[in-house]
Amino acid sequence: MSTVLIGVENVATPKWARRRAGTSVSLGKALRSLPSAVAMVVQLAWRTSPRLTVLAGVVHVLSGCVTAFGLLATADVFAALLRDGPTPQRIVEALPALAVVVGSFVVRALLDTAVAAVESSLRPRVTREANDEVTAVLVRASLLAFEDADFRELARQGGRRGVRSLESSLRYLADLVSGGISLIAAVVTVGLLNPWLAPALLLAAFANAWASARASKLRYEHFLDSVTRNTRKGVVEEVATDRDFALERHALTLQERLLAEHRRIADSLVADEIRMAHRTNLVRLTGRALAGVGTAIAYVVLGLLLHTGGMELALAGTAVLAMRTGFSSLATTTRAVNSLYEDSFYIDFYRKLLVEGAERAQGSSPVKAPADPSHITLTDVSFTYPGAPKPALLDVNLTVAKGEVIALVGENGSGKTTLGKVLTGLFPASSGTVAWDDVDLATADPHSVHSSIAVIAQDPAQWPMTARHNVTVGRLERDDEDAWQQAVAKSGADEVLASLPAGPDTVLSRQFNDGQDLSGGQWQRMGIARGMYRDAAVLVADEPTAALDAKAEARVFEGLREATARRTTILVTHRLANIRNADRIVVLDQGRIIEQGTHEELMALRGHYFELFELQAAAYRGGLLAS
Repeated sequence: MSTVLIGVENVATPKWARRRAGTSVSLGKALRSLPSAVAMVVQLAWRTSPRLTVLAGVVHVLSGCVTAFGLLATADVFAALLRDGPTPQRIVEALPALAVVVGSFVVRALLDTAVAAVESSLRPRVTREANDEVTAVLVRASLLAFEDADFRELARQGGRRGVRSLESSLRYLADLVSGGISLIAAVVTVGLLNPWLAPALLLAAFANAWASARASKLRYEHFLDSVTRNTRKGVVEEVATDRDFALERHALTLQERLLAEHRRIADSLVADEIRMAHRTNLVRLTGRALAGVGTAIAYVVLGLLLHTGGMELALAGTAVLAMRTGFSSLATTTRAVNSLYEDSFYIDFYRKLLVEGAERAQGSSPVKAPADPSHITLTDVSFTYPGAPKPALLDVNLTVAKGEVIALVGENGSGKTTLGKVLTGLFPASSGTVAWDDVDLATADPHSVHSSIAVIAQDPAQWPMTARHNVTVGRLERDDEDAWQQAVAKSGADEVLASLPAGPDTVLSRQFNDGQDLSGGQWQRMGIARGMYRDAAVLVADEPTAALDAKAEARVFEGLREATARRTTILVTHRLANIRNADRIVVLDQGRIIEQGTHEELMALRGHYFELFELQAAAYRGGLLAS
């Protein structure tokens, strides 16, 4: 028997994680890709606050310029003190230059404070704007988008790593500006003192830049390699710790097995993490060695110049200070470039999420769907889920008249739930036409379609809000106390409300103080009440009573029968006894409609429906378990 959990090893790697183009480009090309990431950060900052963005740029440029100015002023001090040897008179003459140096330090300190103040005001705004864009694109994405595992993972990475990288990139961009100006000043100063010193300084800069960029690429490559295993670990963590699995986890004594599985995947990730760390440390060691060679060459050249008289002692002191400033600025600049380069990978996730989310958004259209269609017609409709090997629906032709109650039945996987979503425009047909009256839903405004539908789901959403709002969220713009009372009464939700400590004002979530959770059947009653309160022209009830006892089920179906009197109803269920009075029963098998008619007509046909009905009836007669 397999020692791993079924399915865990088959977690699919997202398509975007299989694309490795960014990890194999040259250093030059990689650095040339930085401007696009920087541009996105700057544009986002500009949208949030143009004034703060300009101010941030100004104070960082000034900070770098003051550092450069302080370096040049210090050179004047060295020249005044060391030329022809220091004397009291030379010290007095150097006092103005010393005052300038001290002043530059004071100004730099003030500018650093200003930088911190501006960044602390700008960064939260940028984070808020980035989070808002992610939330907006996900809220507006179509329902079908969330059936795509690749898109769900992109949403997670773009929303988490992407936004976090945008925030940190602001700080690194600031370091790049101030550190870059200081580095340029140091290189120019050294080059003016002696042109042989500048190449050595640039060698150290290039070595550090190469090592940092290479290390970033290795970390990103490791991230792509570990995406799937992290997903596997997340699956195991969920089943090992989540409340929904707690009952069977204990009843099946799976605790130690799940813990072992979690450790197995975690050990694999740790081993890869260590291998990646060894590789990056080797790269950094190589870079530091080359940078050390550049530094050593610079000091050897400086020593030779002093030894041969090619440079005065005063200028040599300035050169040493300039090189030290240069190496310090080089470390800051390299670290900033490295971090920006690494962040650019994850900012690209954010960019891809915005682009792909916009492509998957429910677009608006001037064509409005009828609010209460006289008929819904499917013509040669097929539908395939993203990544699925075969269609869930195939060549479906169906017409539903206004006010008709249609029951969709069939075995698991026959396409019942999918057909309900296609009929109501929640899923677009992969091929064929879905029309409300004469309006093709492919050309209609999605909001106009969805405003006319109500969905009662088998697993209703557990909204973390009050019990009253759990019902009224079905139609927030509707303020009708009588309708609310009728919805909770017909659904049986009134019994749920009566059991709550604060009645309809009880928050239905354990995440809040005094919040309450509900049982599966209670949540289903709240979902039914929500669908009834919505009072839409087209109602889809997908296994609406799956979690209810017989008494509650009878009450709910009585309420549904009253509700269906004035609306088109699509009922998806396995319990065939509940649909005998449906106007028409549509039988599906492997995505195709194989039978349709009234209960009496289908029983007389003695086909697939007859077989399913007799199997269920036998259970009540004692046939299935009879000895």
